[in-house]
Amino acid sequence: MLSSKPAKQRKMLFNAPYHLRRKMLTAMVSDEIIKEYGIKRIEVKKGDSVKVMRGDNVGFEGKVAQVNTKSGRIAIEGLTRKKADGTPVYVWIHASKVMITKLDLSDNDRKSSIERKFKKVNK
Repeated sequence: MLSSKPAKQRKMLFNAPYHLRRKMLTAMVSDEIIKEYGIKRIEVKKGDSVKVMRGDNVGFEGKVAQVNTKSGRIAIEGLTRKKADGTPVYVWIHASKVMITKLDLSDNDRKSSIERKFKKVNK
Protein backbone atom coordinates (compact mmCIF):
# COMPACT_ATOMS: atom_id res chain seq x y z
CA MET A 1 0.00 0.00 0.00
CA LEU A 2 1.58 3.18 -1.15
CA SER A 3 -0.77 5.81 0.20
CA SER A 4 -1.55 6.63 3.82
CA LYS A 5 -4.75 8.48 2.96
CA PRO A 6 -7.81 6.67 4.37
CA ALA A 7 -9.90 7.32 1.26
CA LYS A 8 -7.28 5.73 -0.96
CA GLN A 9 -6.97 2.79 1.42
CA ARG A 10 -10.74 2.18 1.24
CA LYS A 11 -10.69 2.55 -2.55
CA MET A 12 -7.92 -0.06 -2.74
CA LEU A 13 -9.97 -2.48 -0.63
CA PHE A 14 -13.19 -1.97 -2.60
CA ASN A 15 -11.52 -2.26 -6.03
CA ALA A 16 -9.12 -5.10 -5.23
CA PRO A 17 -9.07 -8.06 -7.63
CA TYR A 18 -10.47 -11.42 -6.55
CA HIS A 19 -7.14 -13.09 -5.78
CA LEU A 20 -6.21 -10.28 -3.38
CA ARG A 21 -9.68 -10.14 -1.80
CA ARG A 22 -9.32 -13.82 -0.94
CA LYS A 23 -6.06 -13.11 0.88
CA MET A 24 -7.81 -10.45 2.99
CA LEU A 25 -10.07 -13.19 4.42
CA THR A 26 -7.46 -14.53 6.83
CA ALA A 27 -8.01 -15.44 10.46
CA MET A 28 -5.79 -16.60 13.28
CA VAL A 29 -5.78 -20.27 14.21
CA SER A 30 -6.03 -21.99 17.59
CA ASP A 31 -3.01 -23.08 19.63
CA GLU A 32 -3.60 -26.76 18.74
CA ILE A 33 -3.38 -25.98 15.01
CA ILE A 34 -0.26 -23.87 15.55
CA LYS A 35 1.42 -26.81 17.30
CA GLU A 36 0.27 -29.37 14.72
CA TYR A 37 0.79 -27.47 11.44
CA GLY A 38 3.11 -24.61 12.41
CA ILE A 39 0.92 -21.87 10.92
CA LYS A 40 -0.45 -18.83 12.76
CA ARG A 41 -3.07 -17.65 10.27
CA ILE A 42 -4.79 -18.94 7.16
CA GLU A 43 -7.60 -18.01 4.80
CA VAL A 44 -11.08 -18.87 6.07
CA LYS A 45 -12.92 -21.46 3.98
CA LYS A 46 -16.41 -22.89 3.94
CA GLY A 47 -16.42 -25.90 6.24
CA ASP A 48 -13.90 -24.59 8.79
CA SER A 49 -14.97 -24.52 12.43
CA VAL A 50 -14.53 -21.07 13.93
CA LYS A 51 -14.99 -19.26 17.23
CA VAL A 52 -16.06 -15.59 17.37
CA MET A 53 -13.52 -13.53 19.32
CA ARG A 54 -14.94 -9.99 19.06
CA GLY A 55 -18.29 -8.25 18.99
CA ASP A 56 -21.73 -9.07 20.39
CA ASN A 57 -21.42 -12.80 19.65
CA VAL A 58 -18.16 -13.47 21.52
CA GLY A 59 -17.61 -17.15 22.27
CA PHE A 60 -19.99 -18.51 19.63
CA GLU A 61 -18.61 -21.57 17.84
CA GLY A 62 -19.81 -23.09 14.59
CA LYS A 63 -19.02 -24.11 11.04
CA VAL A 64 -18.53 -21.54 8.29
CA ALA A 65 -21.63 -21.66 6.07
CA GLN A 66 -20.73 -18.96 3.52
CA VAL A 67 -17.80 -16.71 2.68
CA ASN A 68 -18.39 -13.33 1.03
CA THR A 69 -15.22 -12.05 -0.64
CA LYS A 70 -16.88 -8.79 -1.65
CA SER A 71 -17.48 -7.67 1.94
CA GLY A 72 -14.75 -9.75 3.61
CA ARG A 73 -17.23 -11.36 5.98
CA ILE A 74 -18.31 -14.90 6.81
CA ALA A 75 -21.60 -16.51 7.86
CA ILE A 76 -21.55 -19.14 10.61
CA GLU A 77 -24.10 -21.94 10.93
CA GLY A 78 -26.42 -21.26 13.85
CA LEU A 79 -25.50 -17.58 14.17
CA THR A 80 -28.67 -15.93 12.89
CA ARG A 81 -31.08 -13.14 13.73
CA LYS A 82 -34.73 -12.71 12.84
CA LYS A 83 -35.96 -10.23 10.30
CA ALA A 84 -39.10 -8.17 10.93
CA ASP A 85 -41.24 -10.83 9.24
CA GLY A 86 -39.65 -13.60 11.35
CA THR A 87 -37.41 -15.21 8.76
CA PRO A 88 -33.88 -15.98 10.00
CA VAL A 89 -30.85 -14.43 8.28
CA TYR A 90 -27.14 -14.95 8.92
CA VAL A 91 -25.20 -12.50 11.06
CA TRP A 92 -22.12 -11.69 8.97
CA ILE A 93 -18.83 -11.53 10.91
CA HIS A 94 -15.58 -10.06 9.61
CA ALA A 95 -12.99 -12.79 9.02
CA SER A 96 -10.37 -11.09 11.21
CA LYS A 97 -12.69 -11.29 14.23
CA VAL A 98 -12.79 -15.09 14.38
CA MET A 99 -10.35 -17.84 15.33
CA ILE A 100 -10.22 -21.06 13.33
CA THR A 101 -10.54 -24.03 15.70
CA LYS A 102 -10.71 -26.86 13.12
CA LEU A 103 -9.50 -26.83 9.51
CA ASP A 104 -11.41 -28.33 6.60
CA LEU A 105 -8.72 -30.38 4.85
CA SER A 106 -10.90 -31.90 2.12
CA ASP A 107 -9.19 -29.67 -0.48
CA ASN A 108 -5.80 -30.93 -1.74
CA ASP A 109 -4.67 -27.41 -2.65
CA ARG A 110 -5.18 -26.30 0.92
CA LYS A 111 -3.22 -29.27 2.25
CA SER A 112 -0.32 -28.44 -0.05
CA SER A 113 -0.37 -24.76 0.96
CA ILE A 114 -0.25 -25.71 4.66
CA GLU A 115 2.69 -28.06 3.99
CA ARG A 116 4.44 -25.32 1.99
CA LYS A 117 4.00 -22.81 4.84
CA PHE A 118 5.16 -25.40 7.39
CA LYS A 119 8.37 -26.01 5.41
CA LYS A 120 8.95 -22.26 5.12
CA VAL A 121 8.69 -21.82 8.92
CA ASN A 122 10.98 -24.76 9.69
CA LYS A 123 13.86 -23.60 7.45
